[in-house]
Amino acid sequence: MGTPARRVPFLKGHGTENDFVIIPDHDGRLDLTAGDVARLCDRRAGVGADGVLRAVRAAVHPEAAQEADGAQWFMDYRNADGSVAEMCGNGLRVFARYLRHAGLVRGPEVTVVTRAGLRRARFDERDPERGPVTVTMGAAHLPDGAAASVTVAVGARDWPAHHVDMGNPHAVAFVDDLAHAGPLREAPVVRPAAAYPQGTNVEFVVDRGERHVALRVHERGSGETRSCGTGACAVMVAAARRDGRDPAVDGRPVTYAVDVPGGRLEITEAVDGTVSMTGPAVIVAEGTLAPGLLTSED
Repeated sequence: MGTPARRVPFLKGHGTENDFVIIPDHDGRLDLTAGDVARLCDRRAGVGADGVLRAVRAAVHPEAAQEADGAQWFMDYRNADGSVAEMCGNGLRVFARYLRHAGLVRGPEVTVVTRAGLRRARFDERDPERGPVTVTMGAAHLPDGAAASVTVAVGARDWPAHHVDMGNPHAVAFVDDLAHAGPLREAPVVRPAAAYPQGTNVEFVVDRGERHVALRVHERGSGETRSCGTGACAVMVAAARRDGRDPAVDGRPVTYAVDVPGGRLEITEAVDGTVSMTGPAVIVAEGTLAPGLLTSED
């Protein structure tokens, strides 16, 4: 008799309906290929998700080991097409929820290694098991000069866009109607292409009220999603600058409500430039993957 196929556990979670397959691989034994990830995220033949969160101890992962003194866990995030991504804000909240759900963290907060650096997640004081999670997202970077001059186009329409980096790239366009973004089955055209050599996430934004905006997003490597955490942060910073608000200049933090198709996020920029995001993080299922699902021909 042959060796039985390994049964790989998984969980499914979402943050404002941006959904993820979570793979507990604490000792870093799995070699997830792009094909493996794409099959997991396939909504008809796989589990279905916008991306994969692999939970690995930082000390055993070559991309995270140098940060192991500052955080125990590494969030190995992959887009739905299998490509590697630097960060995912909704994914970070769900990752933190998984760590608490699994009993791997106990305190009011946890620090996680990401490819964009260390990020902290804080659980709700009143309901740490089910309440909203607040994550620090680092500071936004807005390029100067020619690098800041980008344009987003869908069909015959085009708009000037704000180039905002939240550890991953974003092009933020303010529009009159979210329907102008079209079906978003294909990535919008962003010019100049050289501004984003690795591609970019694109957000279309409308105003809903004072310090209140709504967005649709095409995520690099995933298509249109119900929410994008780093995108919501990029949008908040772009909206604040458009509205003449800059905490570093004003000397006080500013908060915007950002509506996404999957719910609402609260984004705050502090005086020191640190951006934080508060929103739901829910584990909806757990089980084991069918034998062979992670066997890739790539």
